[in-house]
Amino acid sequence: MAQIFRPRADAFARVLLAAVLVLPLALIGFVYVIHTTPYTTGEGFVVNQPVPFSHLHHVGEDGIDCRYCHTSVEQGRFAGMPTTHVCMTCHSQLWTNAAMLAPVRQSLAEDKPIRWNRVYKLPDYVYFDHSVHVKNGIGCSSCHGRIDEMPLTRQAAPLTMRWCIACHRHPERALRPPDQVFSMTWTPPKDQLAEGRKLLAAYLIHKDHLTDCSVCHR
Repeated sequence: MAQIFRPRADAFARVLLAAVLVLPLALIGFVYVIHTTPYTTGEGFVVNQPVPFSHLHHVGEDGIDCRYCHTSVEQGRFAGMPTTHVCMTCHSQLWTNAAMLAPVRQSLAEDKPIRWNRVYKLPDYVYFDHSVHVKNGIGCSSCHGRIDEMPLTRQAAPLTMRWCIACHRHPERALRPPDQVFSMTWTPPKDQLAEGRKLLAAYLIHKDHLTDCSVCHR
């Protein structure tokens, strides 16, 4: 009787069947891994701006408080961006003819706001309120990192759902006293968990419902 299949056909069939089972799982795993990498989340990437603003210089070296430029961070959902007039408060006297500040001078002359590019982007279906966080002991650097050390602004956190929920489940790990919320140099004390639990009570935070869907998806 003539042999229809070659001797290796059985091994090939086994490999093919295994591939049919393994490849879909591998593909799902690959997509999941890519979804959590900085390539997708944007963590660590610098976004080009019309003016190369340096937080290292303005905050780290000159000591300008976050609220001087981000004026609505304590009252509104959005921290707010500085108007041209805020920039010109200093730059009408300092570095008035610097080439890099040409967009600022043009903005003032044409009475048109500078169009800054967003660094931190959340999906439209995610509700976030800056004022709620800073009024309840979450410091700027908890999400934005040591921005006072950044020559150019980059995203310091992944902003994934897992990352947010981890903090909502255990806010006591990140809570600070009110006078340290805007500090860039604050570090958690050795007894942070104990102090954090005290701050939970002081801020009247009930963490039992912080992970409810409606907190972030409204």
